[in-house]
Amino acid sequence: MPSTRRQPLPPAATGADSPGARFFNRDISWLEFNRRVLAQAADGDVPLLDRLRFISIFISNLDEFFMKRVGLLKRWVHAGVDAPSHDGMTPRQQLSAIRELVIELTAERDRIWVEQLRPGLEAAGIHILRYDDLPPKDKQWAEEWYRVNVFAMLTPLGVDPTHRFPFISNLSENLAVIAEPPSDYRQRLGEDAPEWVQARVKFPANIKRYIQLPSRDARPDKRTVRLVHLHDVIRNNLDDLFPGMRLLETVTFRVTRSAGIQKDDLDAPNLLQSVEADLKQRRFARAVRLEIQRTATVGIERWLLDKLNIDTKDMYDVPDGVDYAGLTEICDLDRPDLRVRPWKPVVPARLLFPAIGQGHEKNAAHFFGAIRKQDILVHHPYESFSASVERFIAAAASDPDVLTIKQTLYRTSPDSPFIEHLVKAAEAGKQVACLVELRARFDEDRNVRFARQLEKAGVHVAYGVQGLKTHCKTSLVVRRERHGLRCYAHLGTGNYHPKTAQLYTDVGLFTCDPDITTDLVNLFNFLTGLAATQSYSTLLVAPYTMRQRLYQLIDAEIENARKGLPARITAKMNSLEDRETTERLYAAAAAGVAITLIVRGFCCLRPGVRGLSENIRVISVVGRFLEHSRIFHFAAGEQDPIDGEWYISSADWMYRNLSNRVEVAVPVRDRDARTRLHEIISTHLADHRQSWDLTPEGVYARRTPPSDAAPGSPALVGTFEALMQSALAGA
Repeated sequence: MPSTRRQPLPPAATGADSPGARFFNRDISWLEFNRRVLAQAADGDVPLLDRLRFISIFISNLDEFFMKRVGLLKRWVHAGVDAPSHDGMTPRQQLSAIRELVIELTAERDRIWVEQLRPGLEAAGIHILRYDDLPPKDKQWAEEWYRVNVFAMLTPLGVDPTHRFPFISNLSENLAVIAEPPSDYRQRLGEDAPEWVQARVKFPANIKRYIQLPSRDARPDKRTVRLVHLHDVIRNNLDDLFPGMRLLETVTFRVTRSAGIQKDDLDAPNLLQSVEADLKQRRFARAVRLEIQRTATVGIERWLLDKLNIDTKDMYDVPDGVDYAGLTEICDLDRPDLRVRPWKPVVPARLLFPAIGQGHEKNAAHFFGAIRKQDILVHHPYESFSASVERFIAAAASDPDVLTIKQTLYRTSPDSPFIEHLVKAAEAGKQVACLVELRARFDEDRNVRFARQLEKAGVHVAYGVQGLKTHCKTSLVVRRERHGLRCYAHLGTGNYHPKTAQLYTDVGLFTCDPDITTDLVNLFNFLTGLAATQSYSTLLVAPYTMRQRLYQLIDAEIENARKGLPARITAKMNSLEDRETTERLYAAAAAGVAITLIVRGFCCLRPGVRGLSENIRVISVVGRFLEHSRIFHFAAGEQDPIDGEWYISSADWMYRNLSNRVEVAVPVRDRDARTRLHEIISTHLADHRQSWDLTPEGVYARRTPPSDAAPGSPALVGTFEALMQSALAGA
C-alpha cells in the first residue's frame, strides 16, 4: 500500500522557492526507500521466506543508516554545526525527523511480524517456541546443549566499585543483568556494598541464534521445525554464571556505533597504515543507538544510557521473543516451497563457447575474438557474471598473448576469483596492476588483506588518487596481435564481486573500441602513476569531465526543446542528491524537456511541482534483485531512442560521485547494445507490479497492475520476472 507520510518541511520552508519546497531531505528520503523494502515483507504475493529475508534486509539497512548517516549528523551537532542543508533542515531537525520516522517504520515492522509472518511460519510448520513453554524433555535437551556448546564461551562482566562498565562492541547482542548480591559479597565491601549489582553478558556471535530442537514424533515430518532462540536458552540458564545471586531482571540490548572514523582526506604518508589505524579506532566510536527490550524497567534503561553516554532520544525499544537480525537463519531453512524459484543466469549468446581453463588457451582467444567482432553488453544477474566478467580476466590470465592486465577493485568477495586470476597472471610473468580502494566503507579490512596478498604475488598495487575514492569499475587487457598491441576493456556499473552479482542488477560493456580503450589507458596511468589530470575523448571521468559533460548534454536537450526537436532525458540510478544537477534538471523541465528518472533509493528532487518540475516524473522499482545499474539516455534531437546518446556509469548523480570520487561513464555506441539498454528502461517504466511513483509531497504511491495487463507483461509480473523471461528467450 502507498506511504501516507509526507516529507517533513522545516519551519523556514514557506515559499515556493524555499529550500524545503525544492528539495527533499536526503535521509528522510532514504528511510522512505527502506519503507519500500519493508513493504516487500508485507506483500502476500512474495513467498514467505523471501518476505522474511526482506525484514532482515530492512534491519541491515537501518543498522548501516545509523552507523553512517545518524553518526555523521550527531558529529555535526556535537561540533556546533547548525546550518541548514539544501532542503532547509538543520542537523537537529533532521535527527528529530529521523527518530519520528524510524519509530513509525519499526512499529510497522513489528506489526508485519506479529500479524503476518509469524502466523505464516506457524502454518508452514516452522515454530519459534518460548523456553518457558517447552516440555520438560525439550528443556533438558536445551540445557545439555547449552552446557556442551555455549556455557564455556560466556564471560559475565560485573559492574560494581571494583569493576568498570565493559566496552560494548558495535551491533553485539548483550544481556544486562540486575542481581541481589549474596551476603558474603556485602560483608566483603562493608558499608560500600550496594543493595543490587549489575552485570553484562555478551551473546556469542559465532553460534546460530535460532536453535533447532530435536523431533519428538515417532514419524517426524521433515517440514516441521521447532526452534528456540539462543538468547532465551542463555537467560534461562544463568544460575552457574551468577552462583549465589538472586537475579532480579534480565534485559537484552544492542548498541550501534558510528562508522564515521574513516578519513576522507588522504594526507597520511602511508595510506595502508592509516586505514589500518582507522579500523582500530572505529571499534571505539561514539554510540548512536541503544536498542533495548521493550519490557525493560526505567532503572536499567537509565543505567545503560548513562554508561553509554547517550540520550533517551537515542533509545529504541524492541519486542520480546524475536531477533530480527537472526531471521536470515530461518530464511535458509530447506523449504524450497516457501521461497522463490532459484534463478540460474544464462550465458550470453555471444559467449557460448567452451569454458576457459587448463589446455583451453584457444578458447581465451575466442573470447577476445568475440569482442573484436562487436561490442558486447551484459546484464547481470540475468546473464552470467562468471561466464562473462570473471571469464574475461581468466582468459587474460591464461592467454599467452596477453601481456598486461589492469583492474580497479572497490569491493569483491572473500574468495574472489579475480584475486586468484591476477595472482596467476603475475606469477606467469604478465604485467599486472591493480588499484585497490582501501576506503570502501565496511570493506576496508578485507581490501587491506587483498592488497598485501597481491603485493606478495608481484602485482603492482596502487591505492588511488590523493583526496579521492576510486569507485569506477574498469578492467583493461593489453594483448599482442598480428598488427601490434590491441587493448580490450570491460567497464561496468557494479563491483567485481561474484556474490553480489547474483543479487544486484548491473550492466557492463566489453569493447576494444580504440577511442574508449585509449581513454582507459590514460585513466589507469593517472590512477597508478604520477600523471597530471588527463583529457578524455569519449569517457566521462569524475571529478574532472563528468559533471561538465553531463551539463552539456542537459543544455543540448534544452536547446533542442526550444527548436521543437525531440528533447528527453531518461536516467536510471541508485540515488539522486546533487543540488546543482537537480537545478539543471528543473531548468530543462521548465524548457519543455520530458524527464523520466528511475531512482531506486533516495531522491532529493521534487517531481511534478507546478512551475518547477511538471515535466519530471520519478519512479522507484524495488523487488527480488537490488537495482544497481546506472543508465543514462539523452534524445540528442532523435525521435528514435536507439539513435540518441546512451551511457552506462559507475556514478550516481550525487555530489560525492561527481566531485569527490573517480568515476567513469562510457558511451554505448553499438546499436544492438543500445537496443538492449532501451529494453531494460522500457521494462522498468512498464512495471505496475514492483514500481512506485514519487509524488510532489514526497509520498511513494505503489502502482497496481491494470485489469487489461497482458499475461507475462512487466505491468503484470514486474520488472524482474519480465527480464528473466527475456533472458531465457534470448539464450
